[in-house]
Amino acid sequence: MEPLLIAVVGVALLFDYTNGFHDAANAVATAISTRAVPPNLALAAAALLNVVGALVSTNVAATLAKGIVTAGAVTPPVMFGGLVGAIAWNLLTWWWALPSSSSHCLIGGVSGAVLATSGKSQVLWGGIVEKVLIPTLAAPLIGFVFGVALMVAILWTFRDAHPGPLQRRFRTAQLVSASFMAFSHGSNDAQKTMGVITLALFSAGAIATTDVPLWVKLASALVIGLGTYSGGKRIIRTLGMRLVKLTPVHGFAAETAASAVLLGTAHFGFPVSTTHVISTSIMGVGATERVSAVKWGLTRDILVAWVLTLPAAGIVGGAFALLSQLAFAK
Repeated sequence: MEPLLIAVVGVALLFDYTNGFHDAANAVATAISTRAVPPNLALAAAALLNVVGALVSTNVAATLAKGIVTAGAVTPPVMFGGLVGAIAWNLLTWWWALPSSSSHCLIGGVSGAVLATSGKSQVLWGGIVEKVLIPTLAAPLIGFVFGVALMVAILWTFRDAHPGPLQRRFRTAQLVSASFMAFSHGSNDAQKTMGVITLALFSAGAIATTDVPLWVKLASALVIGLGTYSGGKRIIRTLGMRLVKLTPVHGFAAETAASAVLLGTAHFGFPVSTTHVISTSIMGVGATERVSAVKWGLTRDILVAWVLTLPAAGIVGGAFALLSQLAFAK
């Protein structure tokens, strides 16, 4: 099984890279669309802050390593299939230019692979509900509410300010809010790959515990940083330009609201979707001005993609887990 274990680690890092370029929009879309930061500089800074955020803690990695499926059911074929399912949905939604959850891709792919190879009893349904579904349903709602509340507070506080100077001030303030967004993205998303690689190593007997090895932390952090720097222009255009027409005030409010939610959930080890949180924060700040400011038709398409993510990644993950079992059977 050693060749398959090596393949799993490689595919996990490939997923990490696709996570970076697919979700780069989470960190930089608003700053780029409001022209607060030039695109190349925004991507470089986001990549660096993703790396730093990924190295801060391993709370989310620990959740994935212990709370989603039973450790005994996580074999290299399961991890391989789950990762392929996650990568497939990431690439498909990137092609459609729809922001979707890399978190859900990964959890759906691994859960589907375990279901296909070991049965439903090996999936920790209580852990999925408590640590994934509830936070993932709650976090976007909180992001929307935070976005609305912060935008209302800003509009009321600066109600007498001249629009021109106000936008210039918030364009500068976006440098800070975009940095927090990139940092919180790294603190949440790179740790998912850490958890997957750790599970694979533990199940193969390569490590004695589910503690995340240092080289796994470093590799996951660096690869997601490289992916972020490569960018994902299709989804950046969707979030930063097509969903809501953003000004620097909108961008600051959305990034600040989303960062607060993500840092809070990362602290408690909840692997929520950065995509869901920033998308709903943008919707919230846009709806504050007027409801028609949000492209609700596009919102519907995004929500459909979110609903399909878990089952779609799970089906592909289960199929490839079974295929890898056959391919590497002795």
